[in-house]
This record gives sequence, C-alpha cells and structure tokens, in this order.
Amino acid sequence: QVRLDESGGGLVQAGGSLRLSCTVSGSIFSVNNMGWYRQAPGKQREPVAHISGGGFTHYSDSVKGRFAITRDDDKNTVYLQMNSLKPEDTAAYYCNRVPSTWAWGPGTQVTVSS
Repeated sequence: QVRLDESGGGLVQAGGSLRLSCTVSGSIFSVNNMGWYRQAPGKQREPVAHISGGGFTHYSDSVKGRFAITRDDDKNTVYLQMNSLKPEDTAAYYCNRVPSTWAWGPGTQVTVSS
C-alpha cells in the first residue's frame, strides 16, 4: 500500500517562501511521474506542478516562474520550492503520482497572509 507524507507547510507573509516535501513509501518511486496538487477552501483540487521520472517539469500558469518541483529518487521524496507567495496560493497541498491514482495523503496547509 502506498503512503504519502507531505510536510513543510505553514503561515507566511506575501512574498515569502516555503519548501514542501513529500515522501512516498510502498511503491517504486523512481518510475513514477510525480505531481503537487492543491485545494483551496470551496474549490476543487487542482494540479500545480509535475515532474517526470527523467526530470521533465511542467507548471500551471498560476505558479510558473515562482514554484519549482524537484525530486530525490534516493530518498523517495518530491519537493516543491515556493517563492514569491501570494494570498491566492493559500490551500492544502498534496502530492501524488501523475495521474493521481494513489490514495491521497493528509496534505500540508499553506497560508499566505497579505
């Protein structure tokens, strides 16, 4: 059974930075395309960024140029560096494979104050 453990969220002022981590257990991590997703209150969960097994990355237009997704296959971990945060980035952040076929983890809350 695959387990996803997200961490690194918190409260930050607009313009600040956070680095999220997600450790995956129970699967062969390196063969999977991995993604970060977020869900704001009252909204549907949306993809934010993803990274292929070979390191190819893709970002949603709303975070392009501000966020960076990386992975460490030795640690079964995917990261999301978030810079120049905006209040509209406030959401619960989750990782999953792409497509998101694993059971969701608890997520990590990011709150950006104006």
